[in-house]
Amino acid sequence: MTDTKNVWVFIEQDEGHIEDVSLELLAKAQELAGTLGGEVWALVCGHEVEHLAQMAISHGAGHVLLVEHPELALYRSLPYSRAVTDLVRERRPYICLFGATSVGRDLAPRVASAARVGLTADCTDLQIGDYDSKKDRQIYENLLYQIRPAFGGNIIATIVNPRTRPQMATVREGVMRLQSPDSTRQGSIERIDPVIEDRDLALQVLSRQVRQSTVHLKDSPVVVAGGAGAGSKEDFELIRELAHILGGEVGASRAAVDAGYVSREHQVGQTGTTVRPRLYIAAGISGAIQHRAGMDQSNKIIAINTDPDAPIFQIAHYKIVGDLAEVLPLLIDTLREKAK
Repeated sequence: MTDTKNVWVFIEQDEGHIEDVSLELLAKAQELAGTLGGEVWALVCGHEVEHLAQMAISHGAGHVLLVEHPELALYRSLPYSRAVTDLVRERRPYICLFGATSVGRDLAPRVASAARVGLTADCTDLQIGDYDSKKDRQIYENLLYQIRPAFGGNIIATIVNPRTRPQMATVREGVMRLQSPDSTRQGSIERIDPVIEDRDLALQVLSRQVRQSTVHLKDSPVVVAGGAGAGSKEDFELIRELAHILGGEVGASRAAVDAGYVSREHQVGQTGTTVRPRLYIAAGISGAIQHRAGMDQSNKIIAINTDPDAPIFQIAHYKIVGDLAEVLPLLIDTLREKAK
């Protein structure tokens, strides 16, 4: 087991484009490695993706493991897990992080199982701290605090893995701040020739069709979100109208999605999208912790609810106690008048 406290980040890419969550994790890895006295390593896998190694360096990696092979051009579970597991077993990083994407949720458990280590999924925060084990009568230092909602989002749990390395976690997209790249940063690139066996190629990609999403919650500076308080699919149109006037995107709580007011790709929260807009308007949303976990870092939050004790008011900068069916038309009319 290595004594070095290096933090690895798996760089998820698709056709030569790095997913934002990987760049967010590089920024967080710098913070963690700084506390530990270690270094940030980026693990770039693919085919003809050398340009991504320099991009990872500009976003905070000090070292890049560049794993290139034609069979890694598109993500497939077996060849990717083989390549990543071999490196994790050989190098034994102190911490290994993945995005909580469809790829990360498939790859990270496979690597953790093969390496016989624990894994915490869907984290919303990561910190370094100590753990006093009463059972072992021992204090474990410099552990990764893996923080995530638990029990349906009713509590925030802090999970530690004191005995095995690496400490592994998947992290939700949007919960870490993305830093601007620094093109002057220098780092080393180590090329790795992975061993891909025939049995790793049991699944072949015959064709690929990509459907572009029409909802861009994460990138929108304004999000107007509605909850069960909208009352009906028809009344939810007020949310859409206000979002349109403000040039923003329509968001929703899980309750609104479950009620059929809007499609699931609009969902904000623990099981939806995490957003950090300049303005977030929550209309008819009570503010359960599952929802707040996905929007509480917004710069300005305006909450509209009939219940003066609604949890959403605890984090709102501006609070309007009232029925959204009465409040939203007033807002819409006022904004239209100012636009004239």
